[in-house]
Amino acid sequence: MRTLHIGLRVTDLPRSLEFYAAIGYEVVGTVPETPIGQLTMLKLPGDEFVAVELVHDGDPVEHGTDVSHLVVRVESMADTLDVLAGRLIEPVGPVRDHGRGMKTAFVADPDGRPIELVQWPAGHPDGMTAADCPEKGAGE
Repeated sequence: MRTLHIGLRVTDLPRSLEFYAAIGYEVVGTVPETPIGQLTMLKLPGDEFVAVELVHDGDPVEHGTDVSHLVVRVESMADTLDVLAGRLIEPVGPVRDHGRGMKTAFVADPDGRPIELVQWPAGHPDGMTAADCPEKGAGE
């Protein structure tokens, strides 16, 4: 088994598509009519598969009832924030430096959903591993 993608309800689809394109996502395809609304599939250029599904049914999204946050790996926090600033997207709060090259920052999508940007230290795997977790889960 593996996680396929996360579905996010959005209030204003064109505005959300513009935002997600600005942070690097590209549209893979759409499913115009489903029981839960129009679906738009997104992925980052380096991803092989869809990572995010935007779900638009015309109803407003109540922030805090759908998802905690999304996480996007970036090569350079400074370069990414410069590009986003040029697209009028500013971080929410300060950039945190966790030492040894790891940095994190948050931006918010048009529905107020937090997107965490992560710059891994040099040589770190592309994703999180058990080494990134101070405590292992139960049964491990």
